[in-house]
Formats: sequence, C-alpha cells, structure tokens
Amino acid sequence: RLMTDVPFGVLLSGGLDSSLVAAVTKRHLIKTEAAEKFGAELHSFVVGLEGSPDLIAAREVADHLGTIHHEFHFTVQDGIDAIEEVIYHDETYDVTTIRASTPMFLMARKIKALGVKMVLSGEGSDELLGGYLYFHFAPNKEEFHKETCRKVKALHQYDCLRANKATSAWGLEVRVPFLDKEFINVAMSMDPEWKMYNADLGRIEKWVMRKAFDDEEHPYLPKHILYRQKEQFSDGVGYNWIDGLKAFTEQQVSDEMMKNAAKVYPHNTPVNKEAYYYRMIFERLFPQESARETVPWGPSIACSTPAAIEWVEQWKASHDPSGRLIASHNSASANHTNHANANANGNSNGKANCNCAMAANGTNGVGLVVANGTANGKMEA
Repeated sequence: RLMTDVPFGVLLSGGLDSSLVAAVTKRHLIKTEAAEKFGAELHSFVVGLEGSPDLIAAREVADHLGTIHHEFHFTVQDGIDAIEEVIYHDETYDVTTIRASTPMFLMARKIKALGVKMVLSGEGSDELLGGYLYFHFAPNKEEFHKETCRKVKALHQYDCLRANKATSAWGLEVRVPFLDKEFINVAMSMDPEWKMYNADLGRIEKWVMRKAFDDEEHPYLPKHILYRQKEQFSDGVGYNWIDGLKAFTEQQVSDEMMKNAAKVYPHNTPVNKEAYYYRMIFERLFPQESARETVPWGPSIACSTPAAIEWVEQWKASHDPSGRLIASHNSASANHTNHANANANGNSNGKANCNCAMAANGTNGVGLVVANGTANGKMEA
C-alpha cells in the first residue's frame, strides 16, 4: 500500500487505529520508492471543531512520530452547509454515516487541494477486533464473534462507504491496510477471547492488537494513546458537532411532520428529526424506490448491528446511535484524561479504543500550504 506514483498520506485522528497506521508507515516509508519520489517526511492532517478530542490527540501523536502536522478546523455551520452534498455523494440517509462523512468530506477537499491523491486509513480494525464500546456487553465469545462477522460483512454499507465516497467526491483515493485479506484471516481465525474486554484479566477491547504494539524498547505510540478509548469519528471531531446537528434539525422538522413520518416514509421510517431531515434530502436527490431500498436500516447504538441491541435492554429505547450513550464511555474531559493515564501507567485494566482521521505525505501539495501562509499550522475549513 506504499506503492504509489502520487503524493500520499495517512489519515490521523490520534485514535489507536489511525495512529498505528501512521506509526507503521513512518517506520517503513524511508525504504520505499515513494520516499525517493516525494520525500521521507510524513505530513499529518486532522479535522475537528476547535478543541475537539481528535485535534488534541492527533497533535500529540504527530509530535511523537515526528510528522509535519496540519490541523483543519470546521464549524458546525460549515458541516450543516455541506450535508446535502454529503448525502448526494454518499447515497445514504443513515444517520451515523452522514454525521461521520461530513467532516471527512470537508477535509478531503483540503487534502486534495494540497496535491495529495491517496491516503491510508484505519477503517476495518474495529469490525475485525470488536473495538466498538458496545462489544463490552457481548454475553459470550460466540456472540462476540458473530457480531464481528456481521460488522465485517456490512462494511461496504457503512464505514467503507463513508471513507470511499466522502473522499472520492474530491478525487482522493483511500487505502485500508487493516482490511488486507491476510490480516482479515488472522484476525477472524483467532480465539475471540483475545479481543474481548475483561476487567478481571486486565484486558481492554482490542487487547491483542494493543499488546502486540506495546513495545517498551521501541515504542510505536505513547502509552495513553495506545490505550485511548474509542471515539466514533463523528464524536471525536467535537461533541458540539452532533449536538449542533440535533439542534439544527429540531428547527427544520416539525412535530407534525414526525407524527406523519410513517405515512410519508413507510419504508425505513425515520425515528427522530435528524433522521427525517436527512431522509427529506435523500428523497429529493434520489426519488426512486430502488434507491431508498439500498440503505440499511434498524436500531443501532455505538455502531452496533440491530442484533446486538438485544444484549442490553435499555438500548432498545434509544434513538441516538452515538457511542457516548454507552455506559462505559468516558467524556473527553478530565475523566477521559485520568482514564487514559491510568491505562498507560497500570496494567491496561480499563476501557480504551481507537478512532480515525488524517495525515499526508508528498512535497507537492505541502508547498501549497506554505504558499498560503499556513505551514505546520491551521487552515480554516
């Protein structure tokens, strides 16, 4: 995946998966033909609202790895303004996909403007290794494994759809090392217990991968990043993003419209105003029945499949798919910091996880940033 004739990069959010992809890329880049063509420096890019969890974590990872780091900021209004374009390119009305695609869509435009044409990304790890927080509640390893199978088989409808289409809209290619067929075979063939959260044994989710990269002599990542808790991409770019979307759609969709939702949209009926708003846009862009039937639907929490909702009774009443609603989630405040430090200093007996955002390599486009007076710094989206 480092074979390329164009300037390339690694998407870096400061979460586990994107950080490991960046760390491995950094170690191997110097030996590649790409380094001879475009230089051995790795340029890291992250997107988020001001002060978001991803911006903070990505900056720390970038410092650790020695990348040239760039931050892209966007506002809630920037995202709202882009929603129709995102739905057009993603061809979905799935709430989680649209929430996560919008910041990625805004960032892809900036990355492409720098002359970067290909990026590596961390998609697939959570599905293969049960990294989402709701996996903590799997009743046994058999159910855990079945859910990972369901998640992997649906990647083309969710995370891979988002990563592919939100970037392809701007002519940017995404490559996903975790979905290499050999890695899939290894990950799906091992005993699921090695992946599972188990407080008694001091194991957090995706324990086997974290342990594999926990190298004391030549550390890939700082400990508290290696054991950082999962943030859904739509949450990690800034919690105000989701809250802002809800507030905006609350104004756009009336209570009367929601009362008639089942009559207006009998197929995959929207369950809240945010979903109704996205559906209105989708139906205007793609009015065919065949189009609406391509979109998967059903209850979800923290990216779960509908089948996993059965694991916890309280989840059945929730209409918000955000990972923040999982009882084991720490906020991105002092609690989050204290928890990460505890994981780094102790025996990893807690909860942690990964995320995904952005970085890029290639001297072509980076020069454009300097020319615009924003080298190694911030560009407003």
